[in-house]
Amino acid sequence: MTGHTDSDSDADSGPDADTSGDAATGTDTPPDVAVVVPVYDDPEGIRTTLDSLLAQSTDREYRVVVVDNDSTDRTPDVVRSYDDDRVTLHHETDVQSSYAARNTGIRNTDAEILAFVDADMTVPEDWLDTALAAFETADADYMGCNVDITLPEDPSLAARYDHHTGFPVEGYLEQQGFAPTCCLFVRRDVFADVGLFDHRLVSGGDKEFGNRVSEAGYDRHFAADVTMYHPTRDSLRAHVKKDRRVGRGLCQLQRYHPDRYGTPGVPPRPSGIKRPEPDLPLRDRLAFGALSTLLTGVRGLGYYEAYLSGERRDDLGDVPRLDSSE
Repeated sequence: MTGHTDSDSDADSGPDADTSGDAATGTDTPPDVAVVVPVYDDPEGIRTTLDSLLAQSTDREYRVVVVDNDSTDRTPDVVRSYDDDRVTLHHETDVQSSYAARNTGIRNTDAEILAFVDADMTVPEDWLDTALAAFETADADYMGCNVDITLPEDPSLAARYDHHTGFPVEGYLEQQGFAPTCCLFVRRDVFADVGLFDHRLVSGGDKEFGNRVSEAGYDRHFAADVTMYHPTRDSLRAHVKKDRRVGRGLCQLQRYHPDRYGTPGVPPRPSGIKRPEPDLPLRDRLAFGALSTLLTGVRGLGYYEAYLSGERRDDLGDVPRLDSSE
């Protein structure tokens, strides 16, 4: 196959490529689905994910749209090393946000169905066929998939905690009205109607977008039989980094969307906190409980860091829209 397309895009501009067909490749006919993968400083993770995505046993036309979020290492070179015309590389350098990167990916393809996968995830060879069959059978507009957490050999306490608590995607959909962006399928028409991801957020953009989709009355679906695989966070440092970011995102949700999430300065009640199940051995239950309490505090720290700093990105405007020409 011929090599990939590599182009530069900013957060709010349209694709540089021809938009009469698939914007990422310039072909006359859009693919059945585009898989958007944001990445930042993760060369091994993006390699793992691309190997998995390109091994799909499907007759469907699909593209893998990688958006590098201004990496400082060899991540873009890893993507360029794939001599496969299904892979395209774009760059989001204006805004350091995975949601801005995803928006750039959306704007650089004309596919009517968009799938979102995180760099470092893997999928089975029949994932795309199984997911599209579930999406079409349910006539869904927005669909979350099942996510299994993969344990390394000789896992650490942090890894075992992550594996035990997992990704309760079905619960997120039923109780909070969203699916994580690591396992999401959305029709392009939905983005055209309700807008793109809020690129001002460092976390919580999946929830904010999902809530907009729900409020607009679109059909949401959970595909229990479509499984994707996510590695564990195997260190305390990784958990702290993530939960601190989540805390900042909670404050940002209130700052930019107070009508939906409340007034900044009053933290929302904890949700999505990973707590141990009562059937665990006592030793694990105590250790996981202590870790859960610590990470709840870390979220609070992140929240008040964002609140006290008064950080706003008013220069970025409101939630970006998908123009009819894109």
